[in-house]
Amino acid sequence: VEDVIEQADYLYGSGETEKLYRLLVQHKNSDDAELLWRLARSSRDLAQLGSTSAEEKRQLTYDSLEYAKKALEKNESNFAAHKWYGICLSDVGDYEGIKTKIGNAIVIKEHFQRAIELNPKDATTIHLIGIWCYSFAEMPWYQRKIAATLFATPPTSTFQEALRYFHMAEEADPNFYSKNLLFLGKTYLKLNNKKMALLWLSKAKEYPAQTEEDKQV
Repeated sequence: VEDVIEQADYLYGSGETEKLYRLLVQHKNSDDAELLWRLARSSRDLAQLGSTSAEEKRQLTYDSLEYAKKALEKNESNFAAHKWYGICLSDVGDYEGIKTKIGNAIVIKEHFQRAIELNPKDATTIHLIGIWCYSFAEMPWYQRKIAATLFATPPTSTFQEALRYFHMAEEADPNFYSKNLLFLGKTYLKLNNKKMALLWLSKAKEYPAQTEEDKQV
């Protein structure tokens, strides 16, 4: 198992998405949470590729949630399993409609918070809670109405709360992710602080683009 994980991390670092998936999918019946969450991540990465067909993308998205769920069953105290379960559950919501997406929101946030309890230094998970807060802060009125029918007290957030998480993520690991810089800028814009928005958006623009996502940012 350790050899496979070492190989997998090397391939992940090299951006070898397809090779990594082929390596890990052979171990989909493993009982090792470390292997399973990596398989969930790699299935998701493969789904995100432009060359993946819509049908394959859908299948991979549902597969990745299954792998993340299995990782959690095998080891509840694995922070990455919680993190990827939250991410994959959110992705599946894109196929299930807005009602399911909002319905899953509280579960997703709970898994992100559990991941941070288990690993307070993980900047990506802190960033993801920021994204969660941002999404609820800018939620349109009709979605708020859906949320109000689903929950006794529907989830809400503010741009100030989102900003706090994006800054916490930056403190945990400065300059770790182009999207965190982008969202710092976007959140400052929402709060009408153009000077700070410009500062962070400039950093996002100058970020060395290594992935497809960096280029989009």
